[in-house]
Amino acid sequence: MKTFAKLLSFLLASFLLFWGCEQPSEPEKKAIYIIVDGISADILESVDTPNLDRIIEQGGYTHGWLGGIAGEYSESTTISAVGYNHVLTGVWSNKHNVYTNSIEDPNYNYWSLFRLFKHNHPEKPVAIYSSWLDNRTKLVGDGLPEAGGINIDIHYDGFDVDTLAFPHEYGYVQKIDEHVSNNASESLREDAPYLSWVYLWYPDDTGHTYGEVEEHFESIKVADEQVGRIYEAVEYRMENYNEDWLFMVTTDHGRRLPDGRHHGGQSERERTIWMISNKSDMNRFFDEGHPPITSIYPTISRHLGLDIPAALKKELDGVPMIGDVSISDPEISYDEETQTIDLNWNAWGNDGDVNIKVAVTNEFSGGGEDQYELLETVPLSAGQASMSVAGHPSDFYKVLLEAPHNSVNRWLVLDDENDED
Repeated sequence: MKTFAKLLSFLLASFLLFWGCEQPSEPEKKAIYIIVDGISADILESVDTPNLDRIIEQGGYTHGWLGGIAGEYSESTTISAVGYNHVLTGVWSNKHNVYTNSIEDPNYNYWSLFRLFKHNHPEKPVAIYSSWLDNRTKLVGDGLPEAGGINIDIHYDGFDVDTLAFPHEYGYVQKIDEHVSNNASESLREDAPYLSWVYLWYPDDTGHTYGEVEEHFESIKVADEQVGRIYEAVEYRMENYNEDWLFMVTTDHGRRLPDGRHHGGQSERERTIWMISNKSDMNRFFDEGHPPITSIYPTISRHLGLDIPAALKKELDGVPMIGDVSISDPEISYDEETQTIDLNWNAWGNDGDVNIKVAVTNEFSGGGEDQYELLETVPLSAGQASMSVAGHPSDFYKVLLEAPHNSVNRWLVLDDENDED
């Protein structure tokens, strides 16, 4: 009896001790994306890149696309700053209004990832490590009231205009990228910002100068070393701190044949990009679909658990590449005679419905909010729907397809002859 009492006392003490100890907290979510400028997917796959290969082995690799919908309202040039802004805002040029590297009049109503993050967590630091100053000052709009007045807490950039430290002589772009990657690695280890963007320039520089020849291939190997250096800093944080990092690498455009010295058009090779993630649990849309570059925005947002304002979420042109997704790749057509909109989509599940809503205004572009009307509800698995808009005569329709795990949208822009634009 005494033995039983001792055992009971021991078990009770152990229980109280266990529950009195501090339980491990959930790891802090952090994210970083790297844009390595101007590497065609087929060239990347032909060059020895051991660091990228190691990240792919741990996570995944996929082909994607950019350039908007060729020949339609969202067609976007395959130019560097345009590609960066697709990642940064999650929308095409018809919305963010960046069509050239001049970045003349970006529409900040389509929030950058950094503005979205600061909307959710104003006290948590974010960072940009970039060879180009304009990425922070113009695209993000660091400190600008019209861009939300948010500040990038940590930044190492502006080296493209620092001709004293980096005189514009042979090899200076490589030196800048080396400086950027070293700064990024050190800062990530020490400062560990919650959201970071690294931009590396050198491969695009060699592509323009030499074409897709040995000099370009060597610059990709240099970029691979720099990405590896940055990833080691992230691994250090994950191994030594309670942090869960999403690490993504992509490019901003492919290159034009025959020699790869140029880009900007709508050829398949210029439109094809690649994406790398360190996460082994990327979803089927990442593995089996054909994700647009605009999908990086909702992917990072979902990893970080960010709340996206409803009006902004309706505008996004990407699909999350982690977690559950329902719908992607909407296609739209219009029958003038019957005043009917026909829709098709890819369904990534069989459960649930798609609510199809329509707005005939674009108030969001100017800072307002559009009023959507529900026109149809159909099973997700149907993959298609037709609906009359005879009661909503317009030459412009914003069509929103809301499914259980995500939404997608397409515009219908009709000219004077009521043809799809």
